[in-house]
Order: sequence, then C-alpha cells, then structure tokens
Amino acid sequence: MKQAVEINHLAYEYPSPEGELSIQVFRDLSLTIAKGSFVAVLGRNGCGKSTLAKHLNAICLPSGGTVYVFGRCTGNEEELMEIRRTVGMVFQNPDNQIVANVVEEDVAFAPENLGVESSEIRRRVDDALKKVGMYDYRTHAPHLLSGGQKQRVAIAGVIAMLPECIVLDEPTAMLDPQGRREVMEIIAKLNAERDITVVLITHHMEEAAMADRVIILDRGQVAADGTPREVFSQVEKLHELGLAPPETVELCWAMNETGANLPLDALSCEECAEVLAKWLAT
Repeated sequence: MKQAVEINHLAYEYPSPEGELSIQVFRDLSLTIAKGSFVAVLGRNGCGKSTLAKHLNAICLPSGGTVYVFGRCTGNEEELMEIRRTVGMVFQNPDNQIVANVVEEDVAFAPENLGVESSEIRRRVDDALKKVGMYDYRTHAPHLLSGGQKQRVAIAGVIAMLPECIVLDEPTAMLDPQGRREVMEIIAKLNAERDITVVLITHHMEEAAMADRVIILDRGQVAADGTPREVFSQVEKLHELGLAPPETVELCWAMNETGANLPLDALSCEECAEVLAKWLAT
C-alpha cells in the first residue's frame, strides 16, 4: 500500500532564548501513514501531537531525520510549495483560519494563491461548500456564523485546494456537541468518499473511535498503535499514559474489576448495551 507519510528517525526541538535549554519534542520518532487511511493521534498535553501535525505540512522542519509526504521530502525547499498544496491543515480555532469577509471569498483564498484559473476556482468553491453543507451560506459574513459553521467553512477552504491529505489539529475543541458531530461526519465522509488521507489530532475518544487506526504518543514516542478496538481495550496502559478509553470501555472494565467477564472492545453505546444485555441474561 502506498504511504502518504513516512517519518524516519525524526528529531525536533523548539528553539529557545540564548542561555536557556531547548525543548526536545522528538528524539527518534519513526512511523508511516498509509494513503487513504483515517488516523487519530492521541496523547496527553505536551506529548508532541501538534508538533507532529506541523511536520506533515512542513510548518515545522526536522532537526534530524526525515519526513516524506507522498514521496516528497520536507527538508527539500523546492518541494515545500507542493507539500503544502498536497496537505491541508485545519486548526482548532476557525477564526484564526478565516481571512475574508464573505464565506465564498474565504474558500477561494487558497486556490487563488495557488494560481488556479478563475472558472476552476468558482467550480471548486461551489463544490467544497456543498460538500460541507454550507453552500446556502456562501454570501454570508463568516463572523455571523456559529462555531461549527465556521469550522465547516475552514474545512471547505482546505477542500478547495484539492489536497490528498487533511491534517486536523483539535478541530472540534471549541465546538458544542452538535458542532462536533457535524464536523466529524464531514471528516469521515471525505475520507470514505474521496479517499482523502485524514490525520486527526484529538482529545475526544469517541472521535478517535471513528478512525481506522489510533496512534498514542507519549514523550515524543509511539506508546500504542493499532485499531481503535485494539488500542482502547488496553485500559490499564491508557490509564498509565494519562488517558481514559471511551466511556463504554471504561464501564465494562470497571465491571470486570468487580468480577464480571465482559469484552473490552465495545466502542459504541449500542455495542455496550448488547454486551450488558447478554451478561445480564446469563
């Protein structure tokens, strides 16, 4: 399977004022992300999640090792423009990403800067806004929209670039539950229907459970890596890493601590209810 991302022995440290110690984030990180996959990255604050995200778009460049994005090395200055066109970034605060006073103008901003022809920009903008359910708001002022609507506009702006990969850094952190659901539905749809590689940085276990693969970072290293069912069933390990599994898994684990023998791979409420019903019937 073709790799979207190949990270080999990545080292990175944030520069610090003269006389102070630099902050080492990665010392020797290696991992790959397959093209077309949906990967969630978890970890406690300061583990390197956001720094990893910035390496995928060459916002941060390695202090050591290499990062390849669809075969292009982020350390090669001549490839940076293409890498940044190929990988779109969505951040947690859409207000930091919206630059225009009209929704459709904001979505057109990136394609215009990439030199896309006007008629093609029009087509891309309309298509992107329809994809995120914001076409009817194309002439609205972004500042009058809800948080969830703003984030959908930010995602539309990335879609209009026609990226092969979208990296989302805590995109639902500032949203209410309804806004979170809307954004996650769009992300899952883009991955399933358009084969866009998705890398989601999140603190929400329910969001991570929607991914094909979960990677947990701890102190700049991969502490766990597998399917959501494989990773979230390791409850004790998650607790050691300062994380909690989805509430359904936590409930089954807590009941097992009192003598029950329930599987720890029920991620959804429906699956958990079925497991509990079978247990009660025995």
